[in-house]
Amino acid sequence: MMELTVDGRTVQAREGRTVLEACLENDIYVPNLCFLKGMENPPASCRLCFVEIEGRPRPVSSCKVEARPGMVVRTDTEAVKKLQLSGFQLLMSCHHLHPHCPAERGCDMWRIARHLGVKIKQKRLDYIRRDPPPPQDHPFLCYDYRRCVLCGRCVYVCRRKHGISLLNFAGRGFDTVVSTYGWEDVENPPCGECRACVEVCPTAAIFFKAEFPKAVHC
Repeated sequence: MMELTVDGRTVQAREGRTVLEACLENDIYVPNLCFLKGMENPPASCRLCFVEIEGRPRPVSSCKVEARPGMVVRTDTEAVKKLQLSGFQLLMSCHHLHPHCPAERGCDMWRIARHLGVKIKQKRLDYIRRDPPPPQDHPFLCYDYRRCVLCGRCVYVCRRKHGISLLNFAGRGFDTVVSTYGWEDVENPPCGECRACVEVCPTAAIFFKAEFPKAVHC
């Protein structure tokens, strides 16, 4: 174990832990969407887990920096909050809010909004409508691209649990989505019994059709 200082508090962390893990394991919340415990190489795509580290000229993504003994970390500076708010606003500019959302105000977007002290509906940026991808007629899963933040958690856990990618990214740039294309080519797909992708999705963008029928066509 090693000691580091986070927001003026001395905390302990195991060797090999990232700064984000050190914070979360000591009940210090740092906004994040694309990180999962045990992930070998977090993508740092959500642009939310910024912190300041003494000796570094600018805030860094805490999921990409390994914690070191004696490190001094700040999670609540003005620069950090500004970056987190900008990232959150960009995500919400194309995030669909609907009363039939399976998360029912329990998703990570609501928690991040509360942490930043802002409303979930952002007025600074106009809502940007994304063109819908081709229909994906999966027998069990429904994917709402309007709520997806492209964190990659579902793709990661699917590959890790089953050894194959029943989910993957498709498209480019702003039109990127998570795709279930190809599931019909897999012998005995496990999706009907596996809840891995549904449970790790931070925004309820993937859910079981049978559990939330009202959300399928919202």
